[in-house]
Amino acid sequence: MPAKLRLGTVQFGQDYGILGQKKPTLKDSVACLDYATQNGIYSIDTAEAYGNAQEVVGEFLKKKTISRERLNISTKLLPNVLDDISPLKYREVIEDHLKTSLRILHTDYVDAYLLHSARYAFEEDMLEALHSIKNKGIAKKVGVSVYEPSEVFACFKNDNVEFVQFPYSVFDHRMKEQGVFEEVLKSSCEIDVRSAFIQGLVLLEENQVPEFLSEAKPIITRLKKVSNVTGYSRIALAMAYIKRESAISHLVFGVDSKEQLIEDIELFNMEVPIEIMELLDKEFSGIKAEIIMPSLWKK
Repeated sequence: MPAKLRLGTVQFGQDYGILGQKKPTLKDSVACLDYATQNGIYSIDTAEAYGNAQEVVGEFLKKKTISRERLNISTKLLPNVLDDISPLKYREVIEDHLKTSLRILHTDYVDAYLLHSARYAFEEDMLEALHSIKNKGIAKKVGVSVYEPSEVFACFKNDNVEFVQFPYSVFDHRMKEQGVFEEVLKSSCEIDVRSAFIQGLVLLEENQVPEFLSEAKPIITRLKKVSNVTGYSRIALAMAYIKRESAISHLVFGVDSKEQLIEDIELFNMEVPIEIMELLDKEFSGIKAEIIMPSLWKK
């Protein structure tokens, strides 16, 4: 099955992006969720850490413009919250946080609940505690949001993990090059990918790139050249690069406005020839992690 779109909500909950874009109003954010779910996007991603994003999704769900059963909603535990907790308390803490999220979201279950600290992918006690909440009927799947291929492989090897979210983009080929997508087929995990636009870096002009990311300027220049030569926009290329991988269930993407959402849906549905995808493979292989991973940016 080809990848589908999952609307991310970090932009609805806080100022976000490489240029510090301001979050839209509550009314505009709910309008985006309305439009998305009336136009074929039935999956929504949010998290405790995304400012008031869960409240925004909750306001949308309160309207009941679409039945809850048609939606697929994922949210995430607050990062690092289990660090100083006794393992005997893991289940209680995870369940309490999820129940708080459910109250805010105005739903009685989520389709996926993820740990939001990638290093927890190696913590067996935490993963067992996470998996136990499924017995309560308040999460259909559980998993981890990660950054590195090693963390993905740890999830694949653990029967308590059913869902993994990780970064992958036209500039960030680490997962593909280290065999993650081949291993997906041997595991039972559902895969979502995020950071298709790397907080907007993929879409910047060279003179907009912050000084701390000056090494990204020639990479952006190369992508603009591919865009100009092929006739496909950078957004279309970035989305098509992810959509090509059959192992991916959803591309998590965010928007600042309804107009941007309409454009992204249209471009996601565009077919881009495989020859162009192969060109992108060659042009953007081996880019330094300090450029493609926002968590490593030295602002």
